[in-house]
Amino acid sequence: MAKDTVRYPDDVVEAIDALVDDGMFESKSEFYRFSAEYVLTLINPEHEVETFNFDEIKSELHIEEVNHAEALGTDGGTFFLDAIITVRKHGLRGNYEDAERFIDTHYEPTDQECIILEELLGTYRDGVT
Repeated sequence: MAKDTVRYPDDVVEAIDALVDDGMFESKSEFYRFSAEYVLTLINPEHEVETFNFDEIKSELHIEEVNHAEALGTDGGTFFLDAIITVRKHGLRGNYEDAERFIDTHYEPTDQECIILEELLGTYRDGVT
């Protein structure tokens, strides 16, 4: 198992310490492992959880299967959100033509969403990321 050092704000550490002290988690390590795996399952439903007792911990915490959008605070996984993610990925990698092709293939030039996506892409071209 790999070890990684991460720094957290004092308030976050205090909140985690309180959860451990209350017995909600056996240790900080258990909290961190569970939290990371839980977020990974929200981002990628095909993520294979390796944390011991993950489902048991999730059950004890009364975490229900919630809408992905509620869990991440997004707009519900609409196509537009997926389009933003796609354009962002292409923009970050400098694949501007791929981003343009994606936008042109899925949107009419006068659509509001198209204009927003083109503006987003423009920020990557201009180096404002």
